[in-house]
Amino acid sequence: MKTLNPAPRFLAYAVSQAIKYPRTPISYLYCPDCEVRFHPTEKECPRCHNKVGNSPKPKQESPIPWWGSVIVIVIGITCWVSAACLKIPGLDEAGRVLVYIPLGNLFGMSLLR
Repeated sequence: MKTLNPAPRFLAYAVSQAIKYPRTPISYLYCPDCEVRFHPTEKECPRCHNKVGNSPKPKQESPIPWWGSVIVIVIGITCWVSAACLKIPGLDEAGRVLVYIPLGNLFGMSLLR
């Protein structure tokens, strides 16, 4: 079966797509009847054999979830503040990067391309 339903398999697919195409959302097909995720190149659902146009719906997810961006921003703020308090030379720049890049990702998810 060519499903992406088990969580480790879907995670491996999502990571591979995010590495190959970091700026595009991760695409997959989802069949609500049998609750199966599968590859977008398939012509029909592997379990119930519904054609792609009828029941399986195309879905897209961001390569980085919003909560992942928020976690990275909090880590960046922590690095930035600790670098200012402890006067560590390169940590403040690393903290800025960890704050500004995920902010761009969060605002970029809301824009249509």
